[in-house]
Amino acid sequence: MSDDAIGSTMRILGEDPASGGIKVLIETDEDIWHLYNVIEVGDLVTASTTRREEKAADKLRAERAEKKRMTLGVRMEKIEFSEEDLRLKLLGTIETGPQDIGQHHTLILENGDSLTISKPHWRETQLERIKRAVADSKKPRIVFVSLDQDDATIAVLRQYGLKEVVSIRSGRSGKQYAEKPQVDGYHAEIASKLEPLIEPNMPVVLLGPGFEKETLADDLKRMRPDLFGKTYVYHTGQCGMAGINELLKAGMGADVLRDSSVGSEIEAVERLMSEISKPEGLGTYGTEEVRNASLAGAVDLLLILDSKVREQDLDDVVRAVESQKGTVMVVSGQHDGGKSLASLGGMGAILRYKLG
Repeated sequence: MSDDAIGSTMRILGEDPASGGIKVLIETDEDIWHLYNVIEVGDLVTASTTRREEKAADKLRAERAEKKRMTLGVRMEKIEFSEEDLRLKLLGTIETGPQDIGQHHTLILENGDSLTISKPHWRETQLERIKRAVADSKKPRIVFVSLDQDDATIAVLRQYGLKEVVSIRSGRSGKQYAEKPQVDGYHAEIASKLEPLIEPNMPVVLLGPGFEKETLADDLKRMRPDLFGKTYVYHTGQCGMAGINELLKAGMGADVLRDSSVGSEIEAVERLMSEISKPEGLGTYGTEEVRNASLAGAVDLLLILDSKVREQDLDDVVRAVESQKGTVMVVSGQHDGGKSLASLGGMGAILRYKLG
C-alpha cells in the first residue's frame, strides 16, 4: 500500500505493510462513520483502552480494582456504530497486549482517539473509503432550518446522512405577531439553537413555504452577520424533515449541496430511478445484472450501498467500471437515497448503452 493509495493527511498516522496495518486518528464525527464501513469481522484493531488490572491472587479485589489505561489488540467479532452519541463500539477477543489474552474486550472509540486497523488483505473499496474520508473532511457540513410561521426544524447534513437536531414551536399570539419586535422571539430562539452547530464558512440553508424563511434570513444576518453570512434561501412546498428531503431530491441546484457527498448521492439515485422507470431507460439494478454490465464495459455510473460494500467483496466490479473510465459511488444507507437503493437490492448502474 503506497501513500498515494490512501491519501496524504494527518489523520493517517502511519502504515505497516508487513502486518497490513494502517494507523488512523479520528478527527471528525464523519471519520467514525467511515471507519465503521472499513472495519470488518476478523480484523485486528489495536487502540488505547481501559481495563481492570489482572490480580489472580484476589478475584474479589480484581472486581473492584481500578481500571488502568493500556494498549490492546482486539480481534473483531462485532462492530457497532452509535449514531446517537457518535461512537464506534468494537467487540472481540484480546490478541495482543500486557494481559488477559484470549478474553473478550470492547473498544469504545470517538473523536480524538487513534487506532491501528490490520487486515490480511485491504480491498480497493476499503482503501477508497479512507481516501474519501480525507477528501470529504475538507467539505463543509450543511445546516438546514425548515420552517413556516408555526414550526421550525433544524437538521444537520453529515457525510453519512441527515440528522434532525431540534424542533421549535413559534408560540406566537396574534398580539405578539402584530407588534413586530426588532428581532422576532421565534427567530431569536432558532438563532440560539443554531449558534452551537455552526462553524466558520458552514452553509445555512433556510427553506419552507411562504415568506417566513426570508424574514428569518434578514433577522439572522442582523443578529450575527459574522456567523450567518453564508445563508441560502429556498422555497419548498412542505416544511419539517419532509421539506428538507424535498429540497435534497430536487438537487437544490447550488454548489452548497453539490459539495456534500450526501447531496451527490441522493441526486445520483434519483437519476437511476428515473432511468429505470423509462421504457428505454439506461438504468439497471440487481447484483448479477450490474456485475454483467460492469464486466461488459457498459457502466457509466455504478452505485453501491455502503452496507453491501461492507458485506461483499465487489472489487472486481469496481475495477471493471474504473478501467472503462466509469464512476463508482458508494451510497450511505442513512438517507432517503440510500433507502431507495436498498429497495433495489443495494446495487444499481446508469449505462452508456442499452444491453441486449
